[in-house]
Amino acid sequence: MTAATWGLIIDVARCHDCNNCFLACKDEFVGNDWPPYSKSQPDHGHSWMNILHRERGGYPLVEVAYLPKPCQHCKNPPCVKAARNGAVTIRQDGIVLIDPDKAVGQKQLVDACPYGAIFWNETVQSPQKCTMCAHLLDEGWKEPRCVQVCPTGAMQAFKLVSSEWEQLIKEDGLTGYLPEQETGPRVLYKNLVRFTRGFIAGSVALADTDECAENARVLLTDEQGRELAETRTNNYGDFKLQGIEEVTTRLIVEITVDDLPPRLVKVEFNDSLNIGTIIV
Repeated sequence: MTAATWGLIIDVARCHDCNNCFLACKDEFVGNDWPPYSKSQPDHGHSWMNILHRERGGYPLVEVAYLPKPCQHCKNPPCVKAARNGAVTIRQDGIVLIDPDKAVGQKQLVDACPYGAIFWNETVQSPQKCTMCAHLLDEGWKEPRCVQVCPTGAMQAFKLVSSEWEQLIKEDGLTGYLPEQETGPRVLYKNLVRFTRGFIAGSVALADTDECAENARVLLTDEQGRELAETRTNNYGDFKLQGIEEVTTRLIVEITVDDLPPRLVKVEFNDSLNIGTIIV
């Protein structure tokens, strides 16, 4: 039977940028050496848990997404290939660690990480990163500090065998960040499209009464008629078509209200946008 491996699941939709995870990481590692796992994190300049921000859309239909980004603890980590003398290792449980002594002077590891998750400690002349609190997990903790302090449940930690991970990935629609890097990250994201892809938003109102058109069908197609997304307006007549690839293209928004003829709106899309109020 294959060994169980650790991994994190982060739900972008549930992160509110409270920074509890960032602060917990600081509390655990700043001023604390945890041999042989890590040396003390500097007071400033390191974000082993980094919260990325992204604002999409236009007033009043704006959406802000937050992406907590620690070390991805990759299955195929570029830092391992860039390291000398076995300074970076993948444990049997999947956690990737930088040896604080062997890695002295190996600044190339900082540039080797495509996620920007490795930082240079000038004081100890060594690269450093998130250890997934391996020193705590090895003592029997059920989760790292960042997961422990998350108030919204946006972060979860699991130790599962391959078949269990495959099932969870399928059930929750989990994906890795920057999949084009092909690193096999063990940090997986739910609702990642809120950060990596765009949306088209708008409102629908009825021409005869000027009231909000609730439950109107909103369909997004390309110029060849391929359906890309579909949703319904809420009780305020608002809609948001999510998960649209951000490339310059012409798209068609088709709005249908009851038995009224469909209203077609052509849009030029390359970034999230609010197309305003559509009268039908």
